[in-house]
Amino acid sequence: MIIGVPKEIKQSENRVALTPAGVMEFVRHGHSVYIQTHAGDGSGFSDDDYSEAGAQILPTIEEVYRIAEMIIKVKEPIEKEYSLIRPDQLLFTYFHFASYEPLTKAMIASNAICLAYETVESSDRSLPLLVPMSEVAGRMAIQQGAKYLEKPQQGRGVLLGGVPGVPPAKVLVLGGGIVGTQAAKMAAGLGAMVTILDVSLKRLRYLSDVMPANVITMYSNEFTIRRLIRNHDLIVGAVLIPGAKAPHLITREMLKDMRPGTVVVDVAVDQGGCIETCRPTTHDEPTYIIDKVVHYCVANMPGAVPYTSTIALTNATLPYALQLANKGWKKACADNQELKLGLNVVRGKVVYKGVSDAFGLEYTPVDTILS
Repeated sequence: MIIGVPKEIKQSENRVALTPAGVMEFVRHGHSVYIQTHAGDGSGFSDDDYSEAGAQILPTIEEVYRIAEMIIKVKEPIEKEYSLIRPDQLLFTYFHFASYEPLTKAMIASNAICLAYETVESSDRSLPLLVPMSEVAGRMAIQQGAKYLEKPQQGRGVLLGGVPGVPPAKVLVLGGGIVGTQAAKMAAGLGAMVTILDVSLKRLRYLSDVMPANVITMYSNEFTIRRLIRNHDLIVGAVLIPGAKAPHLITREMLKDMRPGTVVVDVAVDQGGCIETCRPTTHDEPTYIIDKVVHYCVANMPGAVPYTSTIALTNATLPYALQLANKGWKKACADNQELKLGLNVVRGKVVYKGVSDAFGLEYTPVDTILS
């Protein structure tokens, strides 16, 4: 199969979808890999690194899309890429369709095969291609939240871990999945007092067992959230419903209950956000303020640490990408239930229920496509 890796062109996105080590694996399996020139620069990988691994370098994004049978990316295609996508071309990337209708309709119109990292799902309901970036984002949520709690950033002026004689900051984490767990671990490690909420008692029992003493677990409901946001300094939104929009756990009206300078970091913003007032921001302009509450809502947080993120992402995606290349997408998805669940849009049909429900689109069961 011919694999194409374009340079990411979404604002402030420095990651690349494939490392030189990944290229070498594709070549070893008899596939051809074409990399757009400078695609890896932001992650610390040069064109020479890719050439030595067996890739061929192309000068433009148009040439990469024109030659490739499978495009491997990090972020969803943006508007200027829509016209480059060909019918029957396989796109393997993060799509987050349910949060953006224009992208969904553009991919339907393209007649391409869209396989989304974020809905590839293991038998234990875990999301193996979201895990590495969720781990990065969870840890970064605390790193960034601590910075924006500083007074020059219009935060409350609170040091996350406090000092002897001064209590530490209070951190509230909404969601006990991968993002929430990593955020809680990071905040606790810096000495903050952490409360983590979830609706799964099984998950809360697990977290209660593995977390340090400065992490409290509580069952999530509106009453508890309304009470806790009044005295917490940093609030991390870490709620995910695979392939669907995140629910709004904190509404616009609830901001008035927060203290001035409270910081909210909504890691779920690329799925619509679990804080109603959150909208996607960029690394260049990461924050804005509503009702004296600082909102940090960067949609591609791991893009700020691209070397770490690119290696972590390739480690997770490569085994799946090799199956797609070795077998072709149809057989690979028929053979592997995890990959089958990644199919979202196929040749103009929406085959993932969460996406069809988000926009009232006709749903086609994926098995009818694969049979």
